[in-house]
Amino acid sequence: MSDTITTTLTMLGAIAEDPDSYVAQWKRRTGGKVVGAFPMNFPAEIAHAAGALPVIIQENREPDSIGRNLLAEFYCGYTRNIADQAAKGRLDGYDGFFLADHCIQLLGAVDVVRSESEDRPLYFGQLESAMGATWTPEVVREKMRSFVDEMAVFAGTSVTAAALSRSITLFNENRRLLRTLFAARRSGNARLTATQLQSLVKSGMVMDKAEHTRALRHIVAGLDEVTRDHRVRIHLSGHFCHAPKPEILQTIEECGAIVVDDDLYHGARYISTDVAEDVDPLAAISDWYLQRDANMPCPTRVRHATDWEDRLIESIESSGAEGVIVLMAKFCEPHMLYYPQLRKRLSEYGIAHLLIETEHDGVPVESIRTRVEALLERIRRTDRPAADVPEYQDVVK
Repeated sequence: MSDTITTTLTMLGAIAEDPDSYVAQWKRRTGGKVVGAFPMNFPAEIAHAAGALPVIIQENREPDSIGRNLLAEFYCGYTRNIADQAAKGRLDGYDGFFLADHCIQLLGAVDVVRSESEDRPLYFGQLESAMGATWTPEVVREKMRSFVDEMAVFAGTSVTAAALSRSITLFNENRRLLRTLFAARRSGNARLTATQLQSLVKSGMVMDKAEHTRALRHIVAGLDEVTRDHRVRIHLSGHFCHAPKPEILQTIEECGAIVVDDDLYHGARYISTDVAEDVDPLAAISDWYLQRDANMPCPTRVRHATDWEDRLIESIESSGAEGVIVLMAKFCEPHMLYYPQLRKRLSEYGIAHLLIETEHDGVPVESIRTRVEALLERIRRTDRPAADVPEYQDVVK
């Protein structure tokens, strides 16, 4: 790997680690407005088309302190950390907040943000969760229209169809470049670690999309092929809102595994679906929301024709993964309710799997290491057929 690519990866990793510094720098450089958005369904193309910088607000590394009493202890680590950031003034760099709802706990955190940031607008657009209902497409279309209208008010400029089309094209290229890197990983190319790939996605949630896309082009162009990696092939599953701690990803690989696929929000889930470029852009954004759940089902949505466990098995079969590590944020109700079905299906297929519960404060690295080593030893003791290596291509549309 060339020194210039290493430098680019280091730069993107630093932004992923400290999004607030990038937001402050971008505002000083451009004088533009920054939109603080929340996972998982906000159509960032709309904010970009209005000339604003859309940023998915990230969990930070600080221990929760001032905000600990603002949400109950049974809220997940991400939502409690968002409340703590709001109470500490860490979100003061954002000019407004937009939410496309997906869980009750996040609503609680956003209420804290609203209370602590009374001088800034907060728009709550609840997207339809019954994905297969006959009325859903029209309801979603109206909600996306309201996002466009509210964003125009926020930015002080109209969001034209032409601007939205340009943003869609740019975001699609960004997703395709990331998918190329994910496809390389799926084929056994271990040149990029799981932590580095996560940083590429996470920095893309924060940075100006054109700037991030230029960096990705540079990395993709210079990523050389490597021979097939023969470590135990693992699929990571879960974590819908925030990125797993880098220490967890590093520990998994240090134990002798290679992460070949995932359905994490800071991973394949975020880049799974493009927005159509050959139809009305507002209709395309609406269809993106509906199709995204079909491509990568989410337990916060209801779609009877598609199940997360089916998609997981398909992904395991296509990537040749030999085991699954489920990363579940403590007190994540949608994941907790769905996990028994996932576990049942994995057991039916004889796929070795491990559940690791994560929390904001503290990572029990040595305990995780012991459990991961036990999982990998269990896999090694089975007959390990040579996995079919998928072709190195953009395989997720």
